[in-house]
Amino acid sequence: MGFWAKSLLIFNAFCHNAKQSIRHVAQQTGLSKSSVHRLKQAMECRDTHPESWWWETEAGRCWLIRLVVATLYPFGLKRGVGAETISEFFGRLHLETQVGCSPSALRGMMEELERVILETAAAWEGEGVARGKTRPIIGAVDETFLERMMVVFMDLVSGYLVGEEVADDRTYETWYTLVEARLEALGVRVLSLVSDRAKALVKLAETGLDCLSIPEVFHLIHDLVQSYALAIGRRLHQARRDLDHAQEHLRQCLVSSPSDPTLQQAQAGGEACVAEVTRWESVRLAYRRHLERVSLLVHPWRLVDSTRQNAQDVERQLHAEINALEAFVETHGLPIKSPTLDKVRKQLAGVAALLDLWWQGVEHDVAQVILTPRWRSWVEEGLLPLAYWHLHVSHTRCPSRKAQLLEALKAVQDTCDKHPMTQQLAPDVLEGWKMWAAEQGKAFQRASSAVEGRNGSLSQMHHNHRGLPKRRSKVWTVLHNFDCRAADGTTPASRFFRRGFPDLFDTVLSHIEDLPRPRERKQTMARSH
Repeated sequence: MGFWAKSLLIFNAFCHNAKQSIRHVAQQTGLSKSSVHRLKQAMECRDTHPESWWWETEAGRCWLIRLVVATLYPFGLKRGVGAETISEFFGRLHLETQVGCSPSALRGMMEELERVILETAAAWEGEGVARGKTRPIIGAVDETFLERMMVVFMDLVSGYLVGEEVADDRTYETWYTLVEARLEALGVRVLSLVSDRAKALVKLAETGLDCLSIPEVFHLIHDLVQSYALAIGRRLHQARRDLDHAQEHLRQCLVSSPSDPTLQQAQAGGEACVAEVTRWESVRLAYRRHLERVSLLVHPWRLVDSTRQNAQDVERQLHAEINALEAFVETHGLPIKSPTLDKVRKQLAGVAALLDLWWQGVEHDVAQVILTPRWRSWVEEGLLPLAYWHLHVSHTRCPSRKAQLLEALKAVQDTCDKHPMTQQLAPDVLEGWKMWAAEQGKAFQRASSAVEGRNGSLSQMHHNHRGLPKRRSKVWTVLHNFDCRAADGTTPASRFFRRGFPDLFDTVLSHIEDLPRPRERKQTMARSH
């Protein structure tokens, strides 16, 4: 029996009869008289504040354990608040006599929480693998550089971190060793791998995992932005600065000599500067529209009429858009970045190949059910684009692109609602089809922005924690997989394994039975004697 359990027995005994002797309480609880006497003195020493008595009760002790764990779990493990700060917080709550609040005691408590978290995650992952309901991974890989380099491998559909490890280098051998071990443990394969065009990552996909390597659309557009956005911005900035000078000169002429001929020259110069600013603003707007069109082309359906596209269609349109961008740049006298444009053109076929891969997956699923041509038409022309556009509207932040996606969504919504098949299906059957279509829409992954976001999150946590404590990176991975909840309440782990898991915090809390004992301070020890 632990210290706090014995204290609770003695507290309850004296609550029933405060005047009974030490001998009687010892007989009642089965403890020795010396233990009863020592524990009674300890309780008296802890009774230093009006609320102290409640912590001695069973309910108070349970709530105190929850309070300590609920403080260390989000603030200590997640947010990197130091043990000294948390110790001060507990001290201001008058808990220094109820629980060990020293920084060293709290660090020991956090190490215990880390151990429980890792053991719980390992057990839950084993249960998920045993059920065997995972689907092939549509992955993304990248590196982030902290105190030590970390390699990140994520399933883009569910957001599950398949692997997140500290590594010495980022060679193909290192990547393959880490990824292959995790895939074997999970019993899954990789369908496609989205990445920047690092040679090791391309080789990992095509040679190591024997899957399609998808160029990252975000990096592709970023290359175009780096090439021309600064040049256009410089000219616009210069034009605005010239306009400010011209307007200032015009004001001086109006004040000093309103009838002087130089006033007309100043007015003409101001009008020329306004025209130049207007020109470069229109150039920047047109340039951004070219980039926007590159992004909006890479979808399974055309944005204008939601007709089906294949890889050849998209590749041809992408090449035409890049050529138009090159001609546009040349027309306005900007320097042509041929190496960048050539690099982008080499990636267009890989980006477009994603469409054929995605349609193959859809057709494979549809083939499992015998459908008439009418049913198939409803699925491909109504249900799937409806779910797909709805998903991407919710994920798009750019107002211009969002408006265009909304138009496509409304058009498909009207078509799908009026379709005879939609009206004939029972509500539960229709809901099942919609869930399937939503899953298919999530499987179209053309960017690794989720991994980039994870890299930023790791950087922030590393900064908050002022370094990388032992085992802490593995704990961060578990917290992301099992404790990061979406708006619908699901976690990456529940989406990846297709099953629910208990709440991680409550599970960890249930394993914490005792708290560290408070430090015996000199005045407390003197009072006990």
